[in-house]
Amino acid sequence: MLSIGLTGGIGAGKSLVAQVLEKMGYAVFYSDQEAKALYNEHPELKTQLSALVGEEVYHNGLFQKDVLSKALYNNVALKTQIEALVHPLVRSRFEHWENQQKSQFVFNEAAILFETGAYKQFAATVLVVAPLKVRIERVKNRDGLNQKEIEQRIAAQWPDEQKMLHTPYVLQNDGQPLLVQVEELMEKLQKLAAN
Repeated sequence: MLSIGLTGGIGAGKSLVAQVLEKMGYAVFYSDQEAKALYNEHPELKTQLSALVGEEVYHNGLFQKDVLSKALYNNVALKTQIEALVHPLVRSRFEHWENQQKSQFVFNEAAILFETGAYKQFAATVLVVAPLKVRIERVKNRDGLNQKEIEQRIAAQWPDEQKMLHTPYVLQNDGQPLLVQVEELMEKLQKLAAN
C-alpha cells in the first residue's frame, strides 16, 4: 500500500480530485474535515483551544470557526501553537484509518502538506492547481468570503510555484478534463508502486 498526499491551495479543487479518486475506488482521508471534527469532539483539544484563544471559541459546546479565524489573523505564534496541537491528532487518526484500508493506494487530502513538511511522510504528493482568478471566484461562491479575506488566506499558503518544486505530480483544475488527468496520474503512480 502506498500513501499519497493530495494537496492544493484554497479553491484549487483538491476536494473535487479527492471525490474523483473515491469514485474510481480509491480510499481518501480528508484531513481538513477530520481537524474540524476534532475541534468539536476532542475534550483535551477543546480545553487547550479555550485556554489559548478564549472561552468564546466554543458557544454552547460548539466550535466557532470565525472566532478562531479572527484570533489567528496576523498571529503567527498562535497559529503555530494550534497546529502543534491539531496536526499530531489528525496524523494519528490518519494512521489508524490507513491501517484499516485494503486499497493499493490511500490518499490523504490536506491543505498545507508542503507548508508543514508533512508531504515528506508520503510516497508521493499530488498537487492540484488552478489560476488565481478561478480560485478566488470558487472560494467567493463556496464560502461567501470577500476578496481581501480570500487573498489573505491564499497569502498564508505557499505559492503553487514553490509547491511544484516538491512534486512532479501536478493536476491542472482550470477547465481541462480532470478525469483524464486523474487517470494519467494513476498510471504514473502504478509505475511508482512497481519500483
